[in-house]
Amino acid sequence: MEILVIGGGIGGLAAARELLAGGHDVRVYEQAPARRTGGKAILLWSNGTAVLHDLGISVDGAGNRIDRIDALTSDGRLRTTQSIAHTAGRFGFETKAIARRDLLERLADGLPDDLVRYGKTCERISQDGDRVTAAFDDGSTDTADLLVGADGHHSVVRRHLWGDGAVRPATFGTWQGLSPIDIELTGTHHHSMITGREGACGLMPAGDGLLQWWFDVRWSPADPRPASPLTDLRRRFGHWASPVPEVLAAANDDDLEFFGHHWNKVRRVWGDGRITLVGDAAHTMPPTLGQGANQTLEDVWVLGRELAKEDKDPAARLREYEKTRYPQISRVSRMAKRNPANWRIPPVIGRLFPETSQTTMLARFSNRLTARVSGTRAEHLHDT
Repeated sequence: MEILVIGGGIGGLAAARELLAGGHDVRVYEQAPARRTGGKAILLWSNGTAVLHDLGISVDGAGNRIDRIDALTSDGRLRTTQSIAHTAGRFGFETKAIARRDLLERLADGLPDDLVRYGKTCERISQDGDRVTAAFDDGSTDTADLLVGADGHHSVVRRHLWGDGAVRPATFGTWQGLSPIDIELTGTHHHSMITGREGACGLMPAGDGLLQWWFDVRWSPADPRPASPLTDLRRRFGHWASPVPEVLAAANDDDLEFFGHHWNKVRRVWGDGRITLVGDAAHTMPPTLGQGANQTLEDVWVLGRELAKEDKDPAARLREYEKTRYPQISRVSRMAKRNPANWRIPPVIGRLFPETSQTTMLARFSNRLTARVSGTRAEHLHDT
C-alpha cells in the first residue's frame, strides 16, 4: 500500500522503517527544514530498545546504560530506590539515556535519501473513498491509501480528526539541558529524581561526559518567561542538597530548553477511515514517567503487525491497531498524569506513594512488550 506519514521525528522515522520493512510504499513529510538536532536526551526503557532492535537499529556505543533510579528529598535523603538492571539480564534489552539527535540519526541511517520531504507543512487532510489526500502549505498535495499522523502534540492530523481543544496544559513545565557537567553522578549508571516544595530536579547521565538535567516548576501557558531562566532556577533550587547547586553553577543559559507539560485523554478509537495516529499525536502526556518515546515505538511496532494482516480491509486494520494499543497506553497516560511528581505538595503524599512505586508498575507493563519482541510472539497482545 501507499502510506503517507506526517511528521519526521522519532515516531515518523520509526513508522517509516517499520512500514518499509512490511513492503509498503512510504512517503514522509516534515515541516522542519532539516532533521531536528535539539530536544536534549531521552530515556529509552527496555520496551523502547526492544522495538529498536526489531527495527534493525542498534544503540550500542550511544548514550549511557541506566541501572538504577533513586528518589531523593531536596535535603538529600534517599526516599526509595529501584533497580532496573534485571530487565537487561532477563530480556537482553537495556534501559539507556540517549541524546535525541543520536536516536534520530540512527533511525534515519539506511533510509532512502528522498524518503523525507523536509520543509513541507501539512495544512489539510481529506478522504475520498479508499484514498487519503494531504495538502501542504506550498500548494502541493499527495494522495495515498493510508495516512499516519506522527506530528506530535501540536498535530495537524489530530486536529483534523478531533477538532481543537483535545490537548490541555498540565500544571508543570520543564527547563532542561544536556551539558558536560563534571560531578560524580555523570560517570555512573544511576538516575536521580529529587523533589521538594519548589518543584523537582532530574539528573541522568547520558554518556560521553554529558548529564541530562531538568527542573520542573509550576506553570501555565499564561505565565511570562523569566528574563534569565537560569538565575530564576538558581534562586529557586540553589539551596537544595548537593549535587543540585553544582549542576546549576556549571550550567549556562545557552543549555536551556523549555517545554510545558500537556495531556489528553486517550480515546478508544483515535483514527477515522484510513487515517490513524502514533505517539504524542494520539496520546500526549507529561514526561514524569519517561515513556513518551517508548510508547511511540510500541505504537509503531503494533501498527506494523496489524497492517501485515491481509484478512481485513486497511481501515479495519487501523482500528484493530488502536483497539490493541488502548489498554496499555491509556494506563500509562493516566499514570503519567497522576504520578506524585506532578503533585509535589503536600510532601506526605510523596512518602506514601513514591514516584518509583509507579515506575515499578510501569516497568512490569513495559516488560510485556519487551518479552514479545524478544521472542514470545505467539501470545496475542490482547492478552497483555
